[in-house]
Amino acid sequence: MSETPQEPSDAKQSFESNPEVQRWLKTQAESSQESFQPTFLSSHHERDWILSSLALFYQRRLITDILSLVKPGKEATVYCCQAHPETGAGLLAAKVYRPRMFRSLKDDAVYRENRAVGRDQRRRRAILKKSRMGRAFQVEDWLHYEYETQSLLYAAGGDVPRPFAQEGNAMLMAYIGDREHAAPRLHEVSLSRQEAPALFEQLLQNVELFLAHDRIHGDLSAYNVLYWEGHLTIIDFAQAVDARQGPQVLPLLVRDIERLCDYFAPFGVHAQPTQLSTALWKRYQYCRGRHALRHHRRRRHRRSTGRRLRHRRGHPPGCRRRLGGLLLSFQCSGRPRPALCLG
Repeated sequence: MSETPQEPSDAKQSFESNPEVQRWLKTQAESSQESFQPTFLSSHHERDWILSSLALFYQRRLITDILSLVKPGKEATVYCCQAHPETGAGLLAAKVYRPRMFRSLKDDAVYRENRAVGRDQRRRRAILKKSRMGRAFQVEDWLHYEYETQSLLYAAGGDVPRPFAQEGNAMLMAYIGDREHAAPRLHEVSLSRQEAPALFEQLLQNVELFLAHDRIHGDLSAYNVLYWEGHLTIIDFAQAVDARQGPQVLPLLVRDIERLCDYFAPFGVHAQPTQLSTALWKRYQYCRGRHALRHHRRRRHRRSTGRRLRHRRGHPPGCRRRLGGLLLSFQCSGRPRPALCLG
């Protein structure tokens, strides 16, 4: 079901000689005090880079060894790690990113523009000037945003790997698969026409759940979904956007759903992606509007009376009923899904 991963090509093996990379390695190495010498890296050409990225996980007693390479890539490489017993996990996946100035994230400006903007004016100015410090801030923003998004969606009950930690240019999360084989991507699997409808529904439920928590994946396709023992897990949230940024993010939602519909169509699953995405977006906008109106009324009441307005938790009366499936509880992967609540 999965093929043995290949080492990166020789053309990509010289990036450690870049002066910027050397400065990055030196900075990371200065923060590493304990000896971390995994056997997998004994002759690896990116040994220094990987050690500098994962040593802090070792120091924090999250991993004890690096076992194998799972997936190489231009922007990030995933490794299978032996988890420390204190984590309660058997295996963990370590996703190691190269700094932003050494990778080319496709159309990253589109995603940066549709994320919540921080209040740190110094960081904003540095990023806008595209200085070396600004590029470093940009790397941190990308990585931290991905970790925060995955943590938010996992806590909400989404079918995403459980995130454990994020340090520097690396992120540690639950490993999908076993010691012999990592879970293949969905596009590598030959589905049966019998199981396809349920899997398609599972993915749409997750798209709804993400949107209910103000997130759009932004790059969802069969290449960013893992298949393991009949269940799907969505990965790669580096390009996720905040749905509260406005209608300019709607094309990303439409594209996500179109890709899912295109993949499942040969398996007898026929859906209308434009209708699905439009309906989801209208429900989302309606609920956000109701939430904003309720918040405005509470503030006005507090200003006029000096007291907080008593209210029930959740959405205003009738909102949950009108939203249809967007806020319904559902069960998946053995973990209960609470009734969703926007805002």
